Amino acid sequence: MAFQKITEQESRYRHLEKQSILTLLTDINNEDKTVPEAVEKAIPQIEKLAEAASDKMLMGGRMFYIGAGTSGRLGIVDASECPPTYGVPHGLVIGIIAGGETAITNAVEFAEDDFEQGWKDLQSFNVNDKDVVIGIAASGTTPYVIGALDECRKRGIVTGSISCNPDSPVSNAAEFPVEVVVGPEFVTGSTRMKSGTAQKLVLNMISTAVMIQLGRVEDNKMVNMQLTNDKLVDRGTKMLMERINLTDYEQAKELLLKYGSVKKAADAYGK
Repeated sequence: MAFQKITEQESRYRHLEKQSILTLLTDINNEDKTVPEAVEKAIPQIEKLAEAASDKMLMGGRMFYIGAGTSGRLGIVDASECPPTYGVPHGLVIGIIAGGETAITNAVEFAEDDFEQGWKDLQSFNVNDKDVVIGIAASGTTPYVIGALDECRKRGIVTGSISCNPDSPVSNAAEFPVEVVVGPEFVTGSTRMKSGTAQKLVLNMISTAVMIQLGRVEDNKMVNMQLTNDKLVDRGTKMLMERINLTDYEQAKELLLKYGSVKKAADAYGK
């Protein structure tokens, strides 16, 4: 299939400035409804990438996300949520964005166009063949990401990609490409919309599946979550009560806070 930059194609909607807010919201919502269907079509590709990432991480490797702009920010969000949600150490899942920390909140001009910088940024983390690197690029044409994946493959590092155009350069650079073709954006070329939503869904799927494979979930519970606020302490207390058949809330809460996680408290209680 010849490469088509569908993400840049003209919106199906015209004269948006003349539409009522209700019409705008309704049309945006109608477009958003198509995203899960596009993700569903990509599940076989997502499965292969998630399996490859799980295998590497079960052997002690790390998972890297690398991207620019919205794609880079989404990777950083997913990576940053793994330690509090699953109790894994910081540095097991790492998000890297073109332009560095500044680019998380402010656009850094032309950072995504540097073909060599992505690999340099990965090198600062001593990336190696135990790890897996996933490039995220809605258009599939971001030089920063493609250059990083090219260098990884030369060194035997497992690579994946998440993009929203078929047969894109970033897909060709990755060993395990994921292509979620969501079609033209509501606002022409605004890939923070459907493309961003699709990427977020795929990242959720990959990281959740990987964390379950790593034993960070038991039954359907986040038994290793960090107790970083009152809501999570309360949730953890109730989880612990259910798990060890304890009816005393305060006793369960005391155990939870003593051991720091539902899993550790339950294991200690059972000894």
